[in-house]
Amino acid sequence: MRTTTLNAVRNIGILAHVDAGKTTLTERVLFATGTTYKRGEVHDGTTVTDFDPQERDRGITIFAAAVSCTWDGHRINLIDTPGHVDFADEVERSLRVLDGAVAVFDGVAGVEPQSESVWRQADRHGVPRIAFVNKLDRAGADLDAAVESIRTRLHTVPLVVQLPIGTEDGFVGVVDLVGMRVLTWDDSEPELPPEATRRRRILEEAVAELNSEALEEFIENGTLSAETLTAALREITSNGAGTVVLCGSAYRNIGIEPLLDAVVAYLPSPVDVPPVRGVDGEERHPDPDEPFAALVFKVNATATGRLTYVRVYSGTLHKGETVSVAGRTERVGRILRVQADRHTPVDTAQAGDIVALVGLKTARTGATLCAPTAPLLLEPPVSADPVVSVAVEPKASADNGRLAQALAHLTDEDPSLQVSTDPETGQTVLAGQGELHLEVAVQKARQNHRVDITMGRPRVAYRETVASGVTGFVYRHVKQDGGQGQFAHVVIDTEPLETGFEFRSAITGGRVPQEFVRAVEQGCRDALAEGPLGHPVTGVRVTLTDGSTHVKDSSEMAFRTAGRMGLREALKAGAMTLLEPVAEVTVTVPEDYVGGVLGDLAARRGRILGSEVRASATVITASVPVAEMFGYVTRLRSRTQGRGTFTSRLTGYAPA
Repeated sequence: MRTTTLNAVRNIGILAHVDAGKTTLTERVLFATGTTYKRGEVHDGTTVTDFDPQERDRGITIFAAAVSCTWDGHRINLIDTPGHVDFADEVERSLRVLDGAVAVFDGVAGVEPQSESVWRQADRHGVPRIAFVNKLDRAGADLDAAVESIRTRLHTVPLVVQLPIGTEDGFVGVVDLVGMRVLTWDDSEPELPPEATRRRRILEEAVAELNSEALEEFIENGTLSAETLTAALREITSNGAGTVVLCGSAYRNIGIEPLLDAVVAYLPSPVDVPPVRGVDGEERHPDPDEPFAALVFKVNATATGRLTYVRVYSGTLHKGETVSVAGRTERVGRILRVQADRHTPVDTAQAGDIVALVGLKTARTGATLCAPTAPLLLEPPVSADPVVSVAVEPKASADNGRLAQALAHLTDEDPSLQVSTDPETGQTVLAGQGELHLEVAVQKARQNHRVDITMGRPRVAYRETVASGVTGFVYRHVKQDGGQGQFAHVVIDTEPLETGFEFRSAITGGRVPQEFVRAVEQGCRDALAEGPLGHPVTGVRVTLTDGSTHVKDSSEMAFRTAGRMGLREALKAGAMTLLEPVAEVTVTVPEDYVGGVLGDLAARRGRILGSEVRASATVITASVPVAEMFGYVTRLRSRTQGRGTFTSRLTGYAPA
């Protein structure tokens, strides 16, 4: 296996809460590696990765952007991900194809709500991480407090490998505790502080507890060499036993080079992670000589054509070659090395690469590309269910066709958007993850397709659940209209379930054959689309307890119909509860405005979960129905004279 070049590849993402400094950090990485020759600034709209006009106007990352750079002989493929909760699906799709990540935390705020969410997403995908505590030049920044929040909120063991030199405006550099050296980014040359020896000892003890080889050396010598410490930290990062923590200030360019060194030293290469596994259990290794396999994680329709972003897991792809997509073959016209909105043509892509392909017409996000002679299907990223929807229509009826084309492009690029038609009004409904998510999507359709779109008032996606079920509910489906009829008789119980749907069969004696039992289950699943209150049903367990068949007239179709209609009638006979989506809202305000903000949250049916003072501001956490959060940003600004900020994340559903 040719792994020499693959060992020198790092596929990483930048993860964080909104406004923690991800994009600024990415810009500094590109500058430090010589990829760019001018540092871009978010506030000036000159960044490389936030190249979309909406991102520059709003000052936030909306779309995951991929860039490549080289450092110390290693190629780093880096994805800058969004921090806003409405674009969590962009993070999910990116994490699916990454081998490692850098989690960025605000040196003042520490772990914030969306930091916690993206950390949990990375946990689910098993992505190793290192942490970078940013903005240590700000007033109130405290590395120890940020590290403690990492320990308590993320339930990981933080392994601090750097010590800041100076505080706030006087922050000029860091002490590297592994190499025991002072690194500064000004003209000063301070000596190694005495505190460094104590901190190094704490680091050694923590590492020895988590790594057996380090423990042996520590017991034998009473200390750890830099080589042993580095090797142990790499293994601890890989197995998730702890998290290496670095610090700096991306805006002031402090700590960027040591962070790049840490990416190379501690995060895994494609050969260090387990081989990718298809849904049938077949494995593909990161070997350029194996059959080609790749996963589509992003699709972008540009003015010059359709770009399909892929992570190559095995094999080698040459431009002009044919690949298999969902059983069809398509020709790859060009292969592009990605630099945000700029691209460099290359002749080949091999295992470990993240590239964009031109020429694929049908490959959607989550699709598997493979060699036609070696079929493989990889598990696609899972999209979250929409929680907010709006009615959309063109101002001019002549633009109906362009609107349909624009919406098709939107859902092609972003699977977390869904388009449907309201059966009562006939309106086209666009559903997504939040108010901002839908605003951005509609604005993108306006810009790219030049269609004037009007939006209705946002509506939330309600659910229904069973409050009390029924026992022994009998349903007979009998239809006789000449020729072979339809007959199905089922007896079902319904009962509440915490989440989701569960089907059980208690049939004995073969009174209902197994193939008909499966048809009943499928019919019950069909019935979940709309409950008695007009919304999708969740939280129900259905048990098939009895039934009977007819020698000639029973069929799978008849029992599927009986399952669907029977469950609908059973739900009407029981008691249902309406559920609404609920968000955890974190509001940061100056102390003078706390009373007004608390009163406003209470008026929005909010339940206060807690509050704490950080620096000169109060941070209030509350659980608030999503339906009450529309327009909250304007309300908060007016109540706090523009000084209040808030973030939210969906936490689930609760009785309305």
